Amino acid sequence: MPRPILATVHAQALAHNLGVLKRAAPQSKVWAVVKANAYGHGIERVFASFRAADGFALLDLDEAQRVRDLGWRGPILLLEGVFEARDLELCSRLGLWHTVHCEEQIDMLATHKTQMGHHVFLKMNTGMNRLGFQPDRFRAAYARLNALPQVDEVTLMTHFSDADRNGGTQAPLALFQRVTQDLPDARSVCNSAATLGVLQGPTETGNPNEKANSLAQQSLQHNSDWIRPGIALYGSSPDFPVHTANDWGLQPTMSLTAKIIGVQAILPGQAVGYGSSFVAQQPMRVGVVACGYADGYPRVAPTGTPVRVDGQPSRTLGRVSMDMLCVDLTHLPISGTGSTTTLWGQGLPVDEVAQHAGTLGYELLCALAPRVPVMLTQ
Repeated sequence: MPRPILATVHAQALAHNLGVLKRAAPQSKVWAVVKANAYGHGIERVFASFRAADGFALLDLDEAQRVRDLGWRGPILLLEGVFEARDLELCSRLGLWHTVHCEEQIDMLATHKTQMGHHVFLKMNTGMNRLGFQPDRFRAAYARLNALPQVDEVTLMTHFSDADRNGGTQAPLALFQRVTQDLPDARSVCNSAATLGVLQGPTETGNPNEKANSLAQQSLQHNSDWIRPGIALYGSSPDFPVHTANDWGLQPTMSLTAKIIGVQAILPGQAVGYGSSFVAQQPMRVGVVACGYADGYPRVAPTGTPVRVDGQPSRTLGRVSMDMLCVDLTHLPISGTGSTTTLWGQGLPVDEVAQHAGTLGYELLCALAPRVPVMLTQ
């Protein structure tokens, strides 16, 4: 029989989360961000649940081809744009929209031969300092693009570094607005955190800081012709632990489960796992689970990382191995070999597991290993 580990992708939860984001910004069009193979879920598995989106946003040309092969005829956006001039040929053939964040990409467009004008998203660097034109160079880039016959339409965009922090969008949004205020083009500024921040709505307490936040929310709405939710679509909170996924009304979209394949009874003073990092202080029952870091579970997860065994709360013990990890069964006398252990997902938010491992839910979902079988369910 196959090794007893399974990742389950929950189609209804994916559709539900998209609905939450659409309701948060009812006047906006929605990009369903499916980069990194839909955050580890699989583009083909999430496609039907995200068909209510207005477009799909991703990074790679092969991912764009996969979305087209699924029958999608609407917009597809390359979030990092093209990497070399010949990529523009596929953009023309597949009708892809693409980000422009540097002069070199404008140079590529200027020499591209096409019968179809391109829709580009011109990106401003408002403080993230990754991709995008500096504010003092943005208008010149805008003028260059609009002078090109290869360009049909321009949308203005930026990306927030601190949208998960209260007030974190105010300064970059003000900068973006100041530079673009007289430009007539559509805008895209909101990621998951900024979109869900809009969902909080204005406050009425009279506190000056909260009034400023309220004005920022209104500005976000005004600048959100397109929103670009990513992690929230997949049931993880973008500002955990300030808010949990449940606080936002999001549902887990991936559950990772594995069976217990062995049980050890150990005595006080005996250790568990490599390095003997966990030593029992009392008699214990230890379950050995068919999941390890080669499956995508974080090796750095310490003793005490939460799991659920047969639906009951428990914890990991000792170091995570390549193919196995150990869990505490001392308080679960009925559980044993064959019992199902939930590593994250329904009943155990991925954000809680990630927090114990010192990382984010994003990383756990994206790191699911190819050797783990995946099942799509409603």
